[in-house]
Amino acid sequence: MIGFAATVTLVLLWLTVGPGAFAGSREDSEKPGPTRTVVVEPGETLWDIASAADPDNDPRVVVQRIIDLNGLSGDPTVHPGQELHLPTS
Repeated sequence: MIGFAATVTLVLLWLTVGPGAFAGSREDSEKPGPTRTVVVEPGETLWDIASAADPDNDPRVVVQRIIDLNGLSGDPTVHPGQELHLPTS
């Protein structure tokens, strides 16, 4: 009986405050910060773009942020003329 009451309480709490109220919720982690858009030039790679976009940070980290922002996880290849969102911070 205690387990049922605890379950009902948790469900009611979740319905009241919503899933976004919990720390580390997926909603918060998927909200992108400020971005800018660039167009991929012939011969450019993600590494080139990341290095130019944020020269003070590790290009590996910036490349991953670009991949995440643009949904490139399945195929991180970029093509000339492709528009990419870049993190600004």
